[in-house]
Amino acid sequence: MVGRMRYSLPLSPSLARKFDALEAELDVRVLGSSGGGNGTDPRFHLVPTVRPRALDGPSFYAFLPFRVARELREFRPDGVLVQGAQETELVLLGRRLARVQTKVIADIHGDPGSPTRLYGSPLRKTLAPFADALARRGLRGADGVRTISDYTSGLARASGVEPSATFAAFMDLEPFLVEPPARLPDRPTALFVGVLERYKAVDVLADSWRLAAPRVPGALLHVVGRGTLADVPSRLAAELPEQTRWTQALDTPEVARALDDSTVLVLPSRSEGLGRVVVEAFCRARGVVGSRIGGIPDLVADGESGLLVTPEDPTALADALVRVLADRALAERLGAAARVAVEPWLATPEEYARQIRDLVETTLAT
Repeated sequence: MVGRMRYSLPLSPSLARKFDALEAELDVRVLGSSGGGNGTDPRFHLVPTVRPRALDGPSFYAFLPFRVARELREFRPDGVLVQGAQETELVLLGRRLARVQTKVIADIHGDPGSPTRLYGSPLRKTLAPFADALARRGLRGADGVRTISDYTSGLARASGVEPSATFAAFMDLEPFLVEPPARLPDRPTALFVGVLERYKAVDVLADSWRLAAPRVPGALLHVVGRGTLADVPSRLAAELPEQTRWTQALDTPEVARALDDSTVLVLPSRSEGLGRVVVEAFCRARGVVGSRIGGIPDLVADGESGLLVTPEDPTALADALVRVLADRALAERLGAAARVAVEPWLATPEEYARQIRDLVETTLAT
């Protein structure tokens, strides 16, 4: 399994359950990035963070084909599951360097065009044509493609590739299911949880809250996250201190409590694969106000488990927030429908592991 995800060792209980289940089905090796920690795990080969931090990403990708080639020669896997279309092309290069016939499976969780357009520095946009070409080559050269939703399946088909399998990423939802959902809070509260990057449209959220807050004077917007757009919630909290709260980070149980303390989740994204936080909100019987884009409509039924609006439209987002925050009965109906809608997304680590094994075996047989 290859990707830039950061892992801290020892693994968290959630990730330990995931990889223990995978280990019961497959021999597993993970090539990823180090997130710190002082533990060891022979299944994980993690790349240390490069300083200065601005060089960390370029360094990871520049050396990825060579690291993959070494792993292929030493571990001799039957298949490689690669998160990301561009990363898949780099792994295919590593396979050529290793001169082996290992099957390579692209694991597509979102729009391959988003990282250069909606993440990090605006300078990334200059890399968009190259990244797009790399993604197309990766998808078309892969031996198999796994997607996580109808939306990501459509992205694969747009590149001329039929998905080998479609199933959600593993989500450890136990912390969100262990207690019955709490009643809605007395104070109307909208909750945003996500990285503060352009693709999450936190700037659109801030503009919409400036419009909505005077219309629901007793309501609160709670923003949880950090990232390159941290100045956006900081300024908003300074402008509307009585109606805005910004928390940079919460652990999983704290996110569950924040959902219990909210009336509705707000997700104004410009791009989204399959929003895990939507599933978490559904577990806590909270509806969603979100953008009609990407994988959000795969989860949220407009008018039933949430309200969907046009992306990058602060006025429409403000109207939807006011509608839910000012109508407790509506918020309760959305929440009740959300709790029912989450059931198909509840899967055990063992079920996820079997799906991964089936994917590998299907690709090997093709």
